[in-house]
Amino acid sequence: MTLVTLTTTASAASAPTPTTPTTPTKPTATSAIRPCPESALKITASAVTSQRPDVLRISANNRSVTPCVIDRIPTVTFGDLDGAAQPDPPAESAPYRLAPGATAYATVRTVTGEPSPSTRTVGFITVAADPAHQGRRFDAAALGAPNDIRVWSPTTTWWRPTAG
Repeated sequence: MTLVTLTTTASAASAPTPTTPTTPTKPTATSAIRPCPESALKITASAVTSQRPDVLRISANNRSVTPCVIDRIPTVTFGDLDGAAQPDPPAESAPYRLAPGATAYATVRTVTGEPSPSTRTVGFITVAADPAHQGRRFDAAALGAPNDIRVWSPTTTWWRPTAG
């Protein structure tokens, strides 16, 4: 048996390559989809029930005719306080695909666990489908909290396809 080793020389590497048809590589499912422009999204927020004003249901609806992606973790901020609701379960940013006309849902708990003496109150929240977006502002009264929104260790679920 004879072993043959082929090597490329500088002259062979610089020689023109023959033109042969190539097949383009197929992009991954989300890399080919553009980010959702903020103007294409309808963001909503409401209290789940008047008995549970510390639990909010939020949604993001893709009003465009093409699919697009948002971040899988909603960005929810509270008045002029620093920071945003933390994802539960903990996660890193990743794309979440929204088909044309599709809606994604999440739940926000403004007070997680037993409230502490350091519980704060704010007059509004801001909800964005992507951290790069400015988001939509919701005043406390519109969320069923006429005496401001209580905030202590807030959390948010990831976006999901049902309101459940």
